[in-house]
Amino acid sequence: MTSKLLAALLGIGLLIAGAAPAEANTVQAAATPHSTTYTMYVTLYGALDNDPPGSADIAYPQIHSKAGGTGTYSNPVTFATSSSELAPGTRVYYSYLKKYFIMEDSCAACISDWNSGKRHIDMWAGNSTNSAILGCEDKLTRSGSVIVNPASNLTVDTTPIFNTSTHKCYSP
Repeated sequence: MTSKLLAALLGIGLLIAGAAPAEANTVQAAATPHSTTYTMYVTLYGALDNDPPGSADIAYPQIHSKAGGTGTYSNPVTFATSSSELAPGTRVYYSYLKKYFIMEDSCAACISDWNSGKRHIDMWAGNSTNSAILGCEDKLTRSGSVIVNPASNLTVDTTPIFNTSTHKCYSP
C-alpha cells in the first residue's frame, strides 16, 4: 500500500509540475471593450478656436502629435472631452459624419457639461484659422448617437470636415 501511495503522489506531482509551465506559457487574449452607444451633444472646433488659438495643439497625444486624422479606424480624427467622461485614447464612431475619432484633447465646456451630467464631445474640424470654419462648426453641431469602442469596419467618408483649401464644409 505504501508503494501505491508513493506512486500516486509521484504521479500527481508530475502532473502538477507538467501543468505549471504550460499555464505559465499560455497567452491570454486581451479583453476587447464592448461598444456602447450614447446620445451626446457633439460640437466641433478647429485651430481658430483651439487653446491656444491658431494651433493644433492637443492635451493627450495618442496617435497624433497635433490634432488631425482622416476619420478611418486606423487614423481617427482627434476629439476633445472631459478625461473623466472618456479616457484619452478612446475611439468613437459618429455615424452622422461617418468618421472615427480618438480622444486626444481636453474641452472646458465638455468638462463643465460632464460635471453637470451631460455627455458632450468636441470633434476636430480642421487646422484652419479662416473664420469660415466657425460657420462649419455651427452647421454640424447637434445631439446625436455616438458609438464608444466601435467595431473597426463601419462605413467611413474621409472627406475633410472643413476643407482648408476651399473653405468648404462637409455636408453629410
